[in-house]
Amino acid sequence: MADQRQAKQEEAGVMAKFGMTLADWSERWFPDAYVFALLAVAIVCAAALALGRTPNQVAIDFGKGFWGLIPFTMQMAFIVIGGYVVAVAPPVKRLIVAMAAFPKTPKVAVAYIGFVSIAASLISWGFGLIFAGSLMKEVMKRVPGVDYRAIGAAAYLGLGSVWALGLSSSAALLMATKASIPASLYKISGEIPLSLTLFTWQNLVMIIVVSFVAIWICYASTPNADKAKTAEMAGIQFADVPEDLGKPKVPGEYLEYSPILTIIICLLGFGYLGFLLATKGAMSMLDLNTYNFMFLIFGMLLHWTPKGFLKAAGKSVPMTGGVLLQFPLYAGIFGVLMGSGLNDLLAKFFVSVSTQGTLPVVVGAYSAIMGLFLPSGGGKWVVEAPYVLEAANQLKVNLAWIVQVYNAAEALPNFINPFWMLPLLGLSGMKARDLAGFSVLQLIFLTPTVLILLYLLAKTMPYVAPMIS
Repeated sequence: MADQRQAKQEEAGVMAKFGMTLADWSERWFPDAYVFALLAVAIVCAAALALGRTPNQVAIDFGKGFWGLIPFTMQMAFIVIGGYVVAVAPPVKRLIVAMAAFPKTPKVAVAYIGFVSIAASLISWGFGLIFAGSLMKEVMKRVPGVDYRAIGAAAYLGLGSVWALGLSSSAALLMATKASIPASLYKISGEIPLSLTLFTWQNLVMIIVVSFVAIWICYASTPNADKAKTAEMAGIQFADVPEDLGKPKVPGEYLEYSPILTIIICLLGFGYLGFLLATKGAMSMLDLNTYNFMFLIFGMLLHWTPKGFLKAAGKSVPMTGGVLLQFPLYAGIFGVLMGSGLNDLLAKFFVSVSTQGTLPVVVGAYSAIMGLFLPSGGGKWVVEAPYVLEAANQLKVNLAWIVQVYNAAEALPNFINPFWMLPLLGLSGMKARDLAGFSVLQLIFLTPTVLILLYLLAKTMPYVAPMIS
């Protein structure tokens, strides 16, 4: 028995070392995520020129599309803001301290953080990242001998596994929000309600299986205390900085420290949510606007005063920089794709290399690879959706399942792309290299797991014609 345990530890160590080698290489050679987006623009424009578009036509297509995703861009930015302000609210902080008392050993601590990261990311990827990171810091204060690289990767686990299968899925929420769907895409797909994507038993099976595998990897690969590299060894400190909002100094500041206006706004907000629930039902009411509205209202309530809410929101705004700068580039790519007819060509390519049975696997593998270059669930979906959904129409593959194929697969490259790690790295003081080794280990196991599930579950979902009104 002891020999088996030793063999498992040595195997985990080999895989972790391999992951760190890949992480070192990527940090040396991979450009910034913004540069990835710029490269994607250049490649798509070059392809459009090769198809016969003139430089002037390509420039016009790019410029016309550039601002086409402004509503969607703001919606994505508010997912970050809303998730952050809720996660750092005082009542949530007290919950984190209480939850940190549960794990007692390093292996249990890492698996526990992985479970929490997955569960929280299903509510909101922004909330999940901050919540799991905050809980990780508290757990590391209480459990000696925890490898900070393993637990850091566990706190990031939701972003690389199942977040896009949950309630903040950019692609699913976009397709359920008619006003946010580009007109040319709507003609292909129509509106796809969440009852056909997120709220299906097939999606639940995906979540359960992928989560089980990911949490098992967390537990099995965590070094024992005597072999762990702790945060103290790396010089990382998790000292708390007390939050002091102060007191009003002049009469004009009184309302900033009073909950009166917060209560009024929250009553209005909950009244509106009640109206939506009564008139549309729980599933139909949930689109991007309603989702963000809920998080902002709950954030206001949990912070209680305008001063506290604004202070938290101010800290979250820098985390939205990548979204605000990159999404217009994705919109420009979309404009070039549609203007040049490249989307039709790609759709024909997918049809030519796929069958009705294999299209989900082909789309899944393609979306995972593309995620290395376009690290944005929502922006990348706008680029991919026209041709993968058109291919699904031609091969009679369920459109809603293609949305979930994208959701399940596009999260995988997040394990090795540092773009979405940034909020967690800023919170913890770690580096992307610290997380990458154990994250690559997750990628090695989860990639075949996801692709096999996509293939098998697709057989349970028949084709349904687009709902276009």
